[in-house]
Amino acid sequence: MNSDNLFIVMPAYNEESNIGTVAREWHNVVASIGPSSRLVIFNDGSKDRTLEQLRQLEVELPQLIGVDKPNSGHGATVQFAYRYALDNGADFIFQTDSDGQTLPQEFEAFWEKRREYDVIIGHRKGRQDGFSRILVTKVLKWVIRFIFKEKITDANTPFRLMSRDVLSKYIDTIPKDYNLSNVLLTVRFVKGKAKVLFIPITFRPRQGGVNSINFRRITKIGKQAVKDFRQLR
Repeated sequence: MNSDNLFIVMPAYNEESNIGTVAREWHNVVASIGPSSRLVIFNDGSKDRTLEQLRQLEVELPQLIGVDKPNSGHGATVQFAYRYALDNGADFIFQTDSDGQTLPQEFEAFWEKRREYDVIIGHRKGRQDGFSRILVTKVLKWVIRFIFKEKITDANTPFRLMSRDVLSKYIDTIPKDYNLSNVLLTVRFVKGKAKVLFIPITFRPRQGGVNSINFRRITKIGKQAVKDFRQLR
């Protein structure tokens, strides 16, 4: 792996049961890239010991930065994370989540192709996180195709590597604090003719803690997404 400046960013909300393992595993990745690369975990107003554990992990892991912020939800926190990475000189930005569903060992295949593509996104083929989540992904795929006239493999995957140039170009097209930031960014990338590659990844069940998204909330988010997409197309 060459020494481009990589920022791995991830939101964390009530992840005290996962954060130690996840931080250590992904810290190994940034350490292998080079000393100026960083793992930045954004505590999104957690009510458990996530922030306390992050502060302890910062002592142990020299390339980890823990950022505390008020709760704003996943989409807004992802936007905040992307802007943080850009403001702090990242050449490449990789986003994943802090629940342990993704595998750090699958990152290298993305990194090896970073100069061939503007954006590389994981395709959650055979995902293991429940029927309701799978259904939502399928419905979202058809909604995007109907409203934006684009066939996108997996628009919302939290396993994505983006170049600084392409993220800088499109980040300001996403409404502030938008809930489905990654979905809309993926649509912008594709419609803007960026070079986008989808690679199959493993997507495990949550490795600990409680899922904050239930079916009722998913339905509410979905209805709002259709309304928003119609306005934003």
